Amino acid sequence: MISTIITAGGSSRRFGENKLLVKLDDKSVVEHTILKFQDLSDEIIIPATPATREFIENSNVCDKNKITFVQNGATRQKSVYNALLACKFRDYVLIHDGARPFIEKSDIEKIIEMLKTKNALCTGFYATDTIKITNDDGTILKTIDRKNVFCAQTPQAFSYELIMAAHKKFISRDDFTDDSSLVEALGERVWTFVSSGVNKKITTQADL
Repeated sequence: MISTIITAGGSSRRFGENKLLVKLDDKSVVEHTILKFQDLSDEIIIPATPATREFIENSNVCDKNKITFVQNGATRQKSVYNALLACKFRDYVLIHDGARPFIEKSDIEKIIEMLKTKNALCTGFYATDTIKITNDDGTILKTIDRKNVFCAQTPQAFSYELIMAAHKKFISRDDFTDDSSLVEALGERVWTFVSSGVNKKITTQADL
């Protein structure tokens, strides 16, 4: 059974308004995202702000029978933990940013298939740009070999038991920016999955 957590509790400070409710063609960003996972998930858990929850509840394209809302936390990490606690099905979990509406459904299907043999997966892409390390004032310190530089995206996918154990282990911390980092900190292996298309996260107005 597949549980999908779609994070929708952010403040959208850099965007200037609730980016999840902005229209892309005929649907909002968050509706596009939900529809990518809807048919491939047994349940969808959404940690959401009150405004986003109300919008989804009034949507005529989302299957509300599959959706459970939970309180968003002060950090992404806490929001995901709240959603994990609410999962009815505790086999496999996909965790995805609500502001990544462009993920290919074929990629989601491949990730679900890979979960049969690998219990931790991180979607992303290998860097093609030259990578520089700087200090705090923006001065370049060095250029690193980009060969093994992997830029993490979502969905990230796990066995429920593993990702819940990772969240419980580090519940007192709030400095993890993605879920695969929690699993890495447990000393467990995380496999990469290279996304096949554009999987951009909408962060600023320019991203639209």
